[in-house]
Amino acid sequence: MIRITRDDFDISALLEEARGDENGAIVSFVGIVRNDGIERMEVEAFEEVAEQELFRIRQEAIEKFGVTSVDIIHRVGSLAVGDRIVLIIVGASHRKAAFLGCEYIIDRIKESVPIWKKEYTAGDSRWVPGEHE
Repeated sequence: MIRITRDDFDISALLEEARGDENGAIVSFVGIVRNDGIERMEVEAFEEVAEQELFRIRQEAIEKFGVTSVDIIHRVGSLAVGDRIVLIIVGASHRKAAFLGCEYIIDRIKESVPIWKKEYTAGDSRWVPGEHE
């Protein structure tokens, strides 16, 4: 599953869905809005292109690491401190492939997916420089 959404997600349910006879390991990554002096964050995406890029990254991870399943959910909209931003779930026969695949996916998302974050503080706002800029 690849999804860009304004809605929060149920991590437990999605982890359960990722279970399968072929998976001996499931690795997940959850990105959260951290409290580093901000009040909230706006996340924007060029959704059609972002979804296409997420599908491409998913396929790269499957081919490169031999992982058996990949789910990526990225939220957009107004998010508060503590809200979840992104979820990546990678299933594989063995843990090493699952860990490597998951790390690869989050690094590639930061490098190439057209998603932007704007942080708001008490009296100011600023766009967060991304790795792909």
